Amino acid sequence: MGKDTIADILTLIRNADMNRKRTVRIPCTNIIENIVKILLDEGFIENSRKYQGKKRPFLLLTLRHRRNRKGPSRTSFNLKRISRPGVRIYSNYQRIPRVLGGIGIVILSTSLGIMTDREARLRKIGGEILCYIW
Repeated sequence: MGKDTIADILTLIRNADMNRKRTVRIPCTNIIENIVKILLDEGFIENSRKYQGKKRPFLLLTLRHRRNRKGPSRTSFNLKRISRPGVRIYSNYQRIPRVLGGIGIVILSTSLGIMTDREARLRKIGGEILCYIW
């Protein structure tokens, strides 16, 4: 794990999805728990469970897979990290981008917590754009 835990988690999920793994084990922090909760609510993952490891807690995610997929490079969903520790990207609620015309979601870190782009537009608050998921 590097210094950018969100990018590391997104990479773990992306790699497990490309290799058709049914479950993936990721370290647990408050930010990661909130992001996983959004992924679960939006239907990108099937289930998540929190376990206590020997040293730290971890999450076990059950990924959603399409049946009869061909080739290892086809993924069921894509994840892209936007704001990085070196370059932070902020947006007000009027300029939050729409991913694929509203099909995908944008995860933001706001003053009221981590939320999706739709919820941030409804509450009329902006924040740091963490990642795109489609």
